[in-house]
Amino acid sequence: MISKAIARYIRISPRKTRQVISLVRGMNPQKGLAILANTKKRSAGCVAKVLKSAIANLGQRPEVKQEDLYISKIIVDGGPMLKRFRPRAMGRATPILKRTSHITVELDRKTTKLKPMPPEPKAKSKVDKKSKDKKSRDKKSRDKKLRKD
Repeated sequence: MISKAIARYIRISPRKTRQVISLVRGMNPQKGLAILANTKKRSAGCVAKVLKSAIANLGQRPEVKQEDLYISKIIVDGGPMLKRFRPRAMGRATPILKRTSHITVELDRKTTKLKPMPPEPKAKSKVDKKSKDKKSRDKKSRDKKLRKD
């Protein structure tokens, strides 16, 4: 993690916000901002604001180039709910939960992954057929003895 930004108590449902963050997860931050600018969802503005904040936090580290970055972690957690009541028929009331969100964005540097070395071939063990048969016979006779007891 090179840069991190958190927005808390955003007055929008986490479920609606998760639809938007799935569009930009793993992308370059500049490309993500362009996608969010053209997304017609209310939560796109909130996510863009947090992403801009994470990019601005890079000002503390001038050695990092923005072209080398990607959105390594972007999550939405539920915050506290505002509880309201709506009047219903026959004097009843039903609850309304006005949900809030906590949005977290982390930026990291792209690294090239090296391909793992293929495993070395295992040497085949030469087992005599006779010794193998003897082991299985011993096992069978032992099982018979256990059954008798």
